[in-house]
Parts: sequence; structure tokens; C-alpha cells
Amino acid sequence: MKNFFKIIIIAAFGVMLYPLFDSFSGNGQLNDLASFYAQKENVEKVNSANLVTAVVVTYRGLDTLGEVTILFLTAAIIAFFLTKQSEVRTLRRNSEIFQTAARLLIPVIIMVGVYIFINGHLSPGGGFQGGAVIASAVILMLLAFPNMPFNSKLFGLIESTSGLVFVGIAFLGVLIGTGFLDNAILPLGTFGELLSAGTIPIIYSFVGLKVGAELSNIISGLQSVQADN
Repeated sequence: MKNFFKIIIIAAFGVMLYPLFDSFSGNGQLNDLASFYAQKENVEKVNSANLVTAVVVTYRGLDTLGEVTILFLTAAIIAFFLTKQSEVRTLRRNSEIFQTAARLLIPVIIMVGVYIFINGHLSPGGGFQGGAVIASAVILMLLAFPNMPFNSKLFGLIESTSGLVFVGIAFLGVLIGTGFLDNAILPLGTFGELLSAGTIPIIYSFVGLKVGAELSNIISGLQSVQADN
């Protein structure tokens, strides 16, 4: 009977969503806003090979700041409700194969995450993607070494410092540039090179550290509660 109701619910959702898929035809050209961003003069203003992610931290930087703030509030709420027990428990040690593989993979995963947000202005990627990859390394570390102490204060310091630097760079654009999150307060460099696009790679780096630290703290809190239960 339960499976029957599940099938009914899935079929009902399919009926509701079918008109959306049936009437979708796609866009043959850019809309007015996308056309504005893609204009040659606007590309030259940011001097970034990856215009899409560059727009996220320049023209639409307030949106990114809001998203980072939401993630911070989420981590704070989870930390508030997930209280740790005073009793310290020792979990079962994982296999040697798993731990050896984790020792090899964790540095590689962190390096890939750092590469993603450092090169976010040149290739697909950015702070959120790189931070999520770094957090996946923390998941692997907690799975492979469940009894390893996790320094949540250090990750909290990284998160707070990264957020303050992000906001500070944004307001420097107002003080010495042309507006909030103006990336031209630093030299734009040569198009396509790592040291280019002004402050965009710096912003991506600190956003990546902030996102990685916030997600890592959330994962650590969930792991601690599971260990206590």
C-alpha cells in the first residue's frame, strides 16, 4: 500500500511538471541583462577570462555577499542546536587501507579545491565550488580518523577573517574605486593570466576559505552528535 501511494505521488508530480517541460523551447539569444554583461567594454572592465563567475563578485557582488551570509547563519544555527556531550567516547578504528588511502587523497582534494577558487576568474569554478571541495576533504578525514581532534575554533577564525577581508575589499572599492566590490582597485594585469582581473582572484580565495571553513564546522558538529549518540 505504501509503494502504491508513492507511485501516485510521483505520477501526480509528473503530471504537474510535464507542461513546463513541454512548453520549454530555450532562448535563442541573450536577454537584456545578459547582453549588458557580455558587452565588450564590460568584459574589459573586469579583464576576466571567465565572465560568468567574475560577474558574481563584481556587478552582482551584493548577491554573493548575501549568499555567504546565509551560509554563515546556517552554520551558526546548526552549532547552536548541536550541543556536544561532556563524555568523550572512542570510536572504532578504521581499516589500514582506508586510512592510508585517506592520507593520500586528502592533500590532493585540498589542492584541487584551492586550485578551483584561485583560478575561478580563468576557468569554471570559484569560491563556493572550491570551498565545497575542501569540505569534502574534511568529510573524508572525519570518516577515516573519527577520533582525531577537530579544531573548530581554528576553522571559526578562518571563516571570520575571510568574511571580514571580503567585506573590507568590497568597501575599498567604494573608497578608492568606482563602487562596491570594484575589482579595478588593483592592476587588472594581462588577460588570461593568473595574476589578472584585479581583486577577483583574491575575493574568490577568501570566499573559498570561508565556505570551506563553514561547511567543515557543520560537518564536524554533525559528526560529534552522531558519535555521542
